[in-house]
Order: sequence, then C-alpha cells, then structure tokens
Amino acid sequence: MDQFTVPKFIEHKPKVVGPLTFQQFIFIGVAAATAFILYFTVPFQIFLVATIILVGGGAALAFVQIDGKALPIVLKNFFNFSLSPKLYLWKKKVGPPPKLMKESKPRPGEIKEAPTPTIVGKSHLKDLSTQIETKGK
Repeated sequence: MDQFTVPKFIEHKPKVVGPLTFQQFIFIGVAAATAFILYFTVPFQIFLVATIILVGGGAALAFVQIDGKALPIVLKNFFNFSLSPKLYLWKKKVGPPPKLMKESKPRPGEIKEAPTPTIVGKSHLKDLSTQIETKGK
C-alpha cells in the first residue's frame, strides 16, 4: 500500500448554522433583519426595492467567489489598493528623442543607458514551501 504525503495547512471553515459558515450566516442574517425592520418602518414599495437590494447584496457577500477568494476579501483588497498611495517609477533615457537620433557609433564619453539586471538561476522558493507543508517527507 502506498503512502501519500498530505499538506498540513488546509483551510476549511466549519459549518455553524446548517450548511452556512458563521460569516455567511452573519451576512444573510443582517440583510434579513434589516429587511424585517424596513417592513414596519417604510412604505411597501420602498420595502420591496430595499429588500431585493439588501438580500441580493447579502447573498453576494456570503456566496460569491472570484478566483477562489470570497467577495468580502476581494472588495477589501480593491479598496486597500485604490486608496493606498502608489509610487510610479520610470527610467529616464539620456539623449535626444528617438526621432532626432542618427544611427552612428557612440562617441567617447557619451552616457549610455544602464543595463537591466537579470535573474540568474531557478528560484527554490516553491520547493521550500512544499517541504514545509509536507514536513520534508
């Protein structure tokens, strides 16, 4: 009989209420409770529109996944990226614009563009992560 190595860091959220995790239950519950309160406080037409929006939003937050990530995580990452400061870098080329350049040999003492660094060899990061997850087996 063959033995297989099983990764140790497997994420599995427990089901708390029926088939729902705690987070899914909270999203659905808050939407339902808000709709219940609106039923008694606003006219029926407004209640219907608000309930459709609330329950749809709660269901989307609870069940929609984009590339294997839950919608609340995707939204959090989107807002963090959008609101965080960004640093834009560019490499200024020395010399005249390309339209005015003539094809000629470089003159002595002329400034040239610095060479771009390259990665040498293969990264062993993936191998190390596999060893850590399987405890080196």
